[in-house]
Amino acid sequence: MTWPTPIDWIPAGGIRILDQTVLPDEEHYCDLHSVEAVAEAIRSLRVRGAPLIGIAGAMGVALAAQLAAAANEKKTMVKAVDDARDVLGRTRPTAVNLRWALDRVGHIAHAAPGDAHAVAEAVRAEAQLIWDEDRQMCRRIGEAGLPLVPDGATVLTHCNAGALATGGMGTALAPIYAAHAAGRRVSVVADETRPLLQGSRLTAWELTAAGIPCTVIVDGMAASRLRRGDIACVLVGADRIAANGDVANKIGTYAVALAARTHGVPTYVAAPRSTFDFACPDGAAIPIEERSADELRCFAGRTTAAPSAAVWNPAFDVTPAELITGYLTDAGLLTRSRLSELAPQAH
Repeated sequence: MTWPTPIDWIPAGGIRILDQTVLPDEEHYCDLHSVEAVAEAIRSLRVRGAPLIGIAGAMGVALAAQLAAAANEKKTMVKAVDDARDVLGRTRPTAVNLRWALDRVGHIAHAAPGDAHAVAEAVRAEAQLIWDEDRQMCRRIGEAGLPLVPDGATVLTHCNAGALATGGMGTALAPIYAAHAAGRRVSVVADETRPLLQGSRLTAWELTAAGIPCTVIVDGMAASRLRRGDIACVLVGADRIAANGDVANKIGTYAVALAARTHGVPTYVAAPRSTFDFACPDGAAIPIEERSADELRCFAGRTTAAPSAAVWNPAFDVTPAELITGYLTDAGLLTRSRLSELAPQAH
């Protein structure tokens, strides 16, 4: 089975991305040749999804290192790396994968031996390693989630946590893809995900392209659908998971988890270990990005809200750990009490 490739290197130098803002109408690729272009792509959601944002950030730093290495001045190149990390780190505050990836490539830039060209190559290799690791983490998440998706299962999801949001087969959609590849009949109910419609535009696009039945519903229908009793489980991704198990994910996830608990449907959060922030004690400490009011005031190119009305547009909400049945990770399906197993070990 193949999945869309939302990001790639350009052999001659640069980064190629699938512009997710124009899906599903158009499959358009953009070539990025500067750190500023990468930052704009992340900020505008041309590139999105916590794991993919981390990969894009690391690749953006590698691009900065490559461009600066032309002068063959190591100090100049390392400064360009630090400047790029600063610019990219301010694009999306909630997804912890971004800062995690920027710190990894930054450490390589400061620690790698050799001249500017050698260091730039080391930074690029680290960015590629981050991508490769994410691909493998997605595969392991899919394998860990297979028991949750028996033959004939219908799963409800919110937003997009598939191949478009990661370096591989996805997080929340990975068990779906794995079940489909195993010959199981599986279908997905996808919340539309207002205001930017990641569920209807992106999740439905990639699932139907893979031959997996998908039904789109508006966000306000999720509770009614869960009440029908035909949903095996809720599977969602995450942008940051605090040490106590609280989860920041796309706005609306909290409401879905509340409805699922009311109707006895288990909710699972799928995420690689790079999404866990053990320095963050709980959900209250997670920074929540607030986006432009126009994203909510307008729909399909026309104004749909009174211009003088106030707008509150947080991109994410926090789902308390007590509403989450389990966490699908590259280390397996974990309960809240076992999350500390993923914490980095002090040396």
